[in-house]
Amino acid sequence: MSEPMLEPMTGPGSYPEALLRVRDLRVEYATASGPVEAVAGVDLTLGKGEFLGVVGESGCGKSTMLFGIAQLLNPPASVTGGEVWFKGENMVAMSAKSLNTLRWRDFSVVMQSAMNALNPVHTIGRQFKDAIKAHAKWPPDQIRVRSAEVLELVGIDPVHLKSYPHQLSGGMRQRAMIAMALLFTPDLIVMDEPTSALDVVAQRSLMAQIKELQKQLGFAVIFVTHDMSLVSHFSDRLMVMYAGQAVELGDTRSVFDVPAHPYSKGLLEAFPSIRGEKKRLTGIPGAPPNLAKPPSGCRFHPRCPVAMDRCKADVPDLYTVGSAQARCLLHEPAPVSVEVES
Repeated sequence: MSEPMLEPMTGPGSYPEALLRVRDLRVEYATASGPVEAVAGVDLTLGKGEFLGVVGESGCGKSTMLFGIAQLLNPPASVTGGEVWFKGENMVAMSAKSLNTLRWRDFSVVMQSAMNALNPVHTIGRQFKDAIKAHAKWPPDQIRVRSAEVLELVGIDPVHLKSYPHQLSGGMRQRAMIAMALLFTPDLIVMDEPTSALDVVAQRSLMAQIKELQKQLGFAVIFVTHDMSLVSHFSDRLMVMYAGQAVELGDTRSVFDVPAHPYSKGLLEAFPSIRGEKKRLTGIPGAPPNLAKPPSGCRFHPRCPVAMDRCKADVPDLYTVGSAQARCLLHEPAPVSVEVES
């Protein structure tokens, strides 16, 4: 199946040779009281070798979007609309067999909790072997060599191929998961908050390791986290999500230096800075909305400090703001007046 003709992409996120194109992705959870749309029409484009950070509060749809892209959703969640074009094929329309061919070889996933993702009764080496045998017919010697190679890539002594997950520290388990994701040197690795269970020092070390591996091997990364400061120095672009929607998307430095959406600004003001004068952390009042009954108009308006009356009724699009895009009526282009000759 070949990708349909798309209009030439211009502006923020323009990649003529994009590895991944997501168009109007929608994901719903089936509940007793009716469907809940957890991802509401997300668009994104990822270039080869690019690092995209996805940030936002808990419950805003980050992980659901990630699993929707990777086609790893299980009931009651399902993709109800949109397309996910990866290397010229729409994964939403692919069969389970075709998807299994792509997984690990062309794209892989690093889960949030390595202790839950790794099998506690098998050694690391056994789990690497199982992953390889599921997708390739390699002789035992080649499996052992490759398993040792990827462990060394993430800074772990190959002797730990004989270790069980509980015998490794939290940071080592996460590195082992990244090593497993690299077994076939995929073009894309999606990571769902892989640093959430680590301390600050281990987080920084793991992020530096991921970035170094990306530069060395050239794979693209989608990195989901609730901590904006974590990806500030590592991601090329940043997507800010709120209530199932992308509310800002742009170059990481642009989003940090001049946030275009009030929600992005609120997230930044909730994190302390180690430089400059002391400032009181303000945070964002209230809580994310119930997605079973999202607010009318702009979904952020009940918590927004600069909301206008029309924000309660008018649904904003993603408007271009410099090198970024923001879903805020403050950036809505002024209507063009047309003079009619008498």
